[in-house]
Parts: sequence; structure tokens; C-alpha cells
Amino acid sequence: MLIMAMVLHMTPARAEDGYELWLRYHPLAVEQANIYRNNASQLVAGSATPTQAVIRKELQRGLLGLLGQAPPVSDTVTRDGAIIVGTPASSPLIARLRLDTTDLGREGYLIRHVIVDGHAATAIIGNDDTGVLYGAFHFLRLLQTDRPIDHLDLRDRPRVKLRVLDHWDNLDGSVERGYAGTSIWDWFKLPDWLAPRYTDYARADASIGINGVVLNNVNATPLILTPAYLEKVAALANVFRPYGIRVYLSARFSAPIEIGGLKTADPLAPQVRQWWRAKADEIYKVIPDFGGFLVKANSEGQPGPQDYGRTHADGANMLADALAPHGGIVIWRAFVYSQSNSADRAKQAYDEFKSLDGHFHANVLLQVKNGPIDFQPREPFNPLFGAMPKTPLMMEFQITKEYLGFATHLVYLGPLYEEVLSADTMAHGKGSTVAKVIDGTLDGHTLTGIAGVANIGSDQNWSGSVFNQANWYVFGRLAWNPTQSSRAIADDWVRMTFTNNDAFVKPVVDMMMGSREAAVDYMTPLGLHHLMGPGHHYGPAPWDASEPRADWRPVYYHRADSEGIGFDRSRGGSDAVDQYAPPIAAQFNDVKQTPEQLLLWFHHVPWDYRMRSGQTLWYELVAHYTQGADDVKRMRETWSHLDGYIDPNRYQQTATFLTIQEKEAQWWRDACIAYFQSISGRPLPPGFAPPQHSLKYYESLSFPYVPGHSSW
Repeated sequence: MLIMAMVLHMTPARAEDGYELWLRYHPLAVEQANIYRNNASQLVAGSATPTQAVIRKELQRGLLGLLGQAPPVSDTVTRDGAIIVGTPASSPLIARLRLDTTDLGREGYLIRHVIVDGHAATAIIGNDDTGVLYGAFHFLRLLQTDRPIDHLDLRDRPRVKLRVLDHWDNLDGSVERGYAGTSIWDWFKLPDWLAPRYTDYARADASIGINGVVLNNVNATPLILTPAYLEKVAALANVFRPYGIRVYLSARFSAPIEIGGLKTADPLAPQVRQWWRAKADEIYKVIPDFGGFLVKANSEGQPGPQDYGRTHADGANMLADALAPHGGIVIWRAFVYSQSNSADRAKQAYDEFKSLDGHFHANVLLQVKNGPIDFQPREPFNPLFGAMPKTPLMMEFQITKEYLGFATHLVYLGPLYEEVLSADTMAHGKGSTVAKVIDGTLDGHTLTGIAGVANIGSDQNWSGSVFNQANWYVFGRLAWNPTQSSRAIADDWVRMTFTNNDAFVKPVVDMMMGSREAAVDYMTPLGLHHLMGPGHHYGPAPWDASEPRADWRPVYYHRADSEGIGFDRSRGGSDAVDQYAPPIAAQFNDVKQTPEQLLLWFHHVPWDYRMRSGQTLWYELVAHYTQGADDVKRMRETWSHLDGYIDPNRYQQTATFLTIQEKEAQWWRDACIAYFQSISGRPLPPGFAPPQHSLKYYESLSFPYVPGHSSW
């Protein structure tokens, strides 16, 4: 009987390939579907604009899939259970309701139980069609996750203005740091062939509130700004527009030379300024709602204003002036490190940008990575957050897992994002969180933004694995509201992507929530960072000193020697701590007060230093590496008990990938312990298994064809 009851509660197994993402709209349980049908008897929705047509089509599609039948479309409410959709301007019926929408802005919405002509109904209302679209997706999410919908009273609006995916896609179809196949933009066939995948991509983005897409790599080619490619970009913009999505382009700073025939790209040169104004005019003629430019300048060898003795503000403001007449913006990346080596690369962005606070024009956003190095498994928050009150700062997260196991490791990034967003900068006293910096409330900015480096490619499942889809999803949800719970978002995603069966949902959400900490432990525990293989960033290589620049070498960051390990960023070292507000600086400067999860980020600590557990640092380092590998083993074992709850295809791929992750977590653990033991000279603490191979073996491994590295 127990087995029979279990089978009856399982989701029917059916072939799936992950293409539908979290918008599967598969049939709900019969009992639940019957309840929802009573609240979906009619659909009162116009189709006079492209976005209205999209809303009506999405609701019909979703309700048909979830409930087994789509409600009839009507102009009036004639029975209980109608769904009324629109704006006060587009619908006289909605205007009659006289609901207060003044605080919703263009993208906010209401979902409310109302009475219309004596009939109970659900109204999905916004001031603009785009807000209504977001409301429609929220309503469908309630159904997908088995939430009650009979007496709704929801009001929501985004807290961040620009919510953008940055695609590091190249015109040749490759994707830098992409682990899900080639680019989804088929530049060769555009503008004539518009693949249906473009529309499905726009649907997925709109469903989580993403309203901007940077189409090309920040290491940009100027060809994207030529007429032939602008025509292709315009074709994509036409697909995205009904979904509330604007297109942006990464602009190469030296484009006036390379495609404009000028001899300089000096941002203060009149001919250069004129060239960019003319280029902006050209772009807006074919893409009237073009979002603007994303720029990587004077970093990793990219051209920029410093080539001409100018500042980042000079370069950004020149482009801002060109875009301003059209309402466009410049997103200027603060990820910089000079070609000449610095005493501490972690300090460079602050050193270059802090003095420019207040020097940027009103339509410039400074895009700052979440940490001061480069998307490591764990970093302290970037000290620029809270340090530039006169400049709006845009968060840059990485969704693609360049440093977290690529596509095969299950690492849910929601806890990482939440950790950063909730970090307190103390810039204006307690409660000055990073989230308040980027949503503008801390310093009164109205131009705000959050960007994520996309993990999307041509793989049928979009992201290389099903669980990587969760990182795209949680990014969008947190970009909409940076104070949300990553656990609650994971719960929604699991229910929408797999099943509402709690016997599956709870263990999978628990597994997801622990996965990031597991990755930190088996890769870079206790504040270690940048230990991966050079160039391709695959696997451990803490011994590597082969790169031509010191700050590309793992040994530069961990600084292990016979005495201890860690990068001294205290006042006695590089003094990176004093880039933070005084209370935070004081905490990070004191080895006893520094959170142990960041200990080796800020301090060079003796191997025999006593940790809060009473054990030595060497013991804790081995213990954390072991814990991480053991946690992955437990994740694989948890998943092994969930066979039958979901379709066999996605189940088996995940099972296989967890097996890969378990092997590679063990590899990370053993290689790092072998190396650090050779440096420390300490015996392995009792109770811990020795590495499976010798250090020489791990050092001999070579990986010439790792995906996602554009130089191959």
C-alpha cells in the first residue's frame, strides 16, 4: 500500500529535454485543476497592441496547459471566475474599477479579486501593457506552484530599473565563458530568419522581469556597430519589444578608428565626439528604443580613454552625450586592472573609480562586479558599493559558472547573490546594504540597474544542465526585488520546473541551498580564491606560476609558504581593508574579528593558528575540503532516491552530472590538500583520507580543449 500511495503521488514520467524551462505549463493534478477552473471561466483581454496580443496568448497557453482547457475570450464579464486583463487606458471595464495604480509606475501591476457586474473576478492591471505582462506571468506562477488564487490582493513593482542579461557572445557564434553550446544569435541568418527560439527566450526573460539584453561580448568587435549588423540587431529588437525588452550593445572604444577611419579615439577630440553622435543617430533610426552601450575599457588590454591620458569619466561622458538626445544610457564597467602589475589587484577598481565619484553624467551607470576580484566562489562585497554616493552603481553578477564547475556542477547561485545583496556596507551606518546601494534608496538615485553574465547557449536545455536554469531564474527574480529569499525562489523554480510533490521539492530545495557552500568548501574554503587552472579556469591548480602576469597566477593569491597561507590585505599588508567603511575596515583588519569564511582573503595566517573551533588552521582547511567533497556525495545520494518523481531524461542527466561533480570535487579536494601539505610540511590530520594520487600526478594534468575559452 505504501508503494502504491507513493506511485500515485509521483509526477507521471514523460520525455522532456528542458527546453520549456520553468514555463512548462504541464497539467496540474486533477483536483487542483478543477479548483482553478472555477477562477478561470473567462478571459477578458484585448489584443490591440503587440504586447496585449502576447499577454492574451501567454494566458491562453498557460491555462490550456495547466488546466486542460483555455477559457473563452470575451469582451464582458458574464459569469463568476473571469480573468480581466489590461490598463485603465486600454479597458473601459478596468477603468470602471477605479483601482489605485499611481505607485505602480510603468512596470508594476495589481492582481486583485474584484466584483464586476455582480460577478467575482480576478483583475490583472497595470499602467502600461508591460506591467500587465509581468502581472500575467505572476498569475500563472501562482497556478504553477499550487498557490490559492480565489481572493488575491497583490501589488508589485520592480525595485531596480534596469534588469539586464549580458551575453558574452561573439559574432562567430562562440561564447566566452559559455558552457551551453554556441550562441543563440544566428548572425549569419539574421535579419531574415527569426528562429522561434528568440521568442521563447524573450518569454523566459519577461517571465522573471528581465527588461534588457546586451547581445554581444564585452570584449567587443566594432563590426557590431556597422550597418549590416545593426540591421540584424534591429530584427532581434523587433522580436523582444512586445516583451518589454530593450537591446543594448557592447561598444568597442576604438571603433572610430577601426570602422570610422579616424586616427584617434580620444574622447575629447571633436571629430571623435561627432563620430559617436552620428553613430547613435544611425542606431536609433533603425532601433528607436535602443537601450545604450555597455563598455569595457582599459581592462585586460581593451582600448579605452586612458590610452589618451583621459579618465573613465571622460570616456563614459562622451558616449553619454551621444546617447542622451535619444534617451539612451552608458553602462561603464568598473572591472579594470592595468597592464602593469599592482601590489594588490583587489584594490584597482576602487583606486581608479573612487576619485571620479560625481564626475559621471546623469545617464551613466557604473557596473561593478559583486566582489573585488572576479566572480570567485566567495568574495567580500566590492568596496565600491557604498563608496560612491554621487554615482549610481549597477551590480554585475555572473550567472555562467566560470569558476563554479561550468555546466556539470550543481551550484545554485541564489545564496551567493543573496549574501552579497544583504551585506552591510555601513556607508551610512547600520543597514546600508548593498541592495540599497543598487536599488538607489541609499543615496537617492533613480537610474538603477543589475546585470548578470548570461549562461545561455544553443543547447536544447538552454543552460547546459537543468539546474543551471535555476541560476538564470533566480537572477531575474532578485533583480526585480533584491531583498527576496533565495530559498523561496528556489522553491518556486523546483515546483515550476519539476513537480509540486513535496516529497521531491523539499529535498531538492535543501540540496540547492547547500550546494554553493559545498562548492566553496571543495574549491576555495576559508577565503582562498583564484586557485583554478590558468586561462581556461577548469579544475584546481594552486601550484601554477606559469602566467606572464603575477596577478593571473594562483600563487599570487594564496601566498602559501612554510609559515602560513593567505593574502595579507590588512593595514600591515596591502591595506585593502581601508577601502571599506571604517566599521567594516576595522573588522576585516583584525584577524580575530574577520569572519572565518573570509579569513585568508584578508590575512596571511600561520598553519598552526587556532581557529574558533579550537583546531589549527591546517586542520580546518583539510576539514573544509573534505566536507565539500562529502557534501557533493550526499547530494548525489539524495538525488538517487528521487527517481520516478520526474521524467527520466532530466533525472538521468542530473544523476550523471552529479557523478561528474563528485569526482571533480574529490579532485579539487585531493589536489589542493596535496599541494598545501607540500608547502606547509604538516602531516595530514588524523581521520582524514590522503589524496588519491601524488601531487606530481595532479600537476601533470593538462586540458587543452576546455569549453568557453575564446582563445582556443
